[in-house]
Amino acid sequence: MKLSIIVPVYNMAEGGKLNYCLDSLVNQTMPEGSYEIIAVDDYSSDESYDILKGYEDRFPGKFIAIHSDVNLHQGGAKNIGLSIAKGEWLGFIDADDWIVPDYYERLIRKAEETGADMVGCDYSLTDEHSFKVGKVVHNNTKEQTGVLDTDKYKKLMIDSGSLVVKVYRREIIVGDYVPEDRTRTENGTLPVSKCQGANEDLQGKTDNKTCRNPNKLSIFPENIFYEDNAVSNTWMIRAKHFEYIEEPLYFYYQHDSSTVHSISKKNLEDRKEAGNLLLEAAKREGYFEQYKTEIEFQYTVLFYINTLFSAMPKKYKVKGCYNFCKTLAKEMKETFPDFQDNPYYKDRIHPEEQKLIKYQMKSHLMFYVYYRLLWFYRDLRNRK
Repeated sequence: MKLSIIVPVYNMAEGGKLNYCLDSLVNQTMPEGSYEIIAVDDYSSDESYDILKGYEDRFPGKFIAIHSDVNLHQGGAKNIGLSIAKGEWLGFIDADDWIVPDYYERLIRKAEETGADMVGCDYSLTDEHSFKVGKVVHNNTKEQTGVLDTDKYKKLMIDSGSLVVKVYRREIIVGDYVPEDRTRTENGTLPVSKCQGANEDLQGKTDNKTCRNPNKLSIFPENIFYEDNAVSNTWMIRAKHFEYIEEPLYFYYQHDSSTVHSISKKNLEDRKEAGNLLLEAAKREGYFEQYKTEIEFQYTVLFYINTLFSAMPKKYKVKGCYNFCKTLAKEMKETFPDFQDNPYYKDRIHPEEQKLIKYQMKSHLMFYVYYRLLWFYRDLRNRK
């Protein structure tokens, strides 16, 4: 099998979002029998799994519909898909996005022509279901391509781009793992064990905090958002040769229910956890010391800056905002005391944000009052 495409799915039936994504996958120009689509329903409460089963019936051998009996978020759904994927190449797509018909053919051809083990491209932001190119986001740069050395690894760490807008040799992600047996239960689920320490059973009544399936891979962290951030550095370091097609072949659908448009206490806590997992992976895999400057900056942005300036706006009404942000600053200072001296921080963080962060590092109370007064004044000015 040349390629396996993993699609995590959760409540995507409304408005034809899921169908538009899946239509773009089943109509890829890859030769028949050369690729498989593994769509994992993450315990949806809508008709998503029924839609997946319909595609499996229409495209036997090409389309595999899996149902999880517990919601594990995208990371868990991806793990389930990876555990049965047979492809030499692995790709991911969000269930509300879509790709051009020759997307995978072009990326894999580029890899085979150059010897690359990871290939990416640009993507288009869009708010309509069409192949009309909107705002183009350059997911990577030419300076990152070729046989990877220390300088290029640093560039990839700092600007890795979206992980879903790439294709990977399977060894980068799963090593020498052999796919497990695809035997499923009558309702389409893979065998799943009881959730250790969960409150109830697997029928959607658990707290999900400690649910794990020992029969599948644990590549991605489960039950959190921002799971890609936790694994991106490790994948970059394992790659030996990266190539990039400077064209928007992937369409990233913008809508209000996207994770990037949602702020909640869980989102904020998940950002923090993803930052800690990113740091743990670097130390565990042995590349922390060599790339400490890059990892410090990544951690600062993910764990601290993005979390802080997402929590502070009053419109999001984050419960316990004052204490949450105070603790956040304390943890940041303990992990990387000199983060404000980081060269990437000085070069890339907006001067106003640097000023506000400097205030918080001196006095959280001063920062909090100043921030609230500043935005109160700006709100008044905007109303005039």
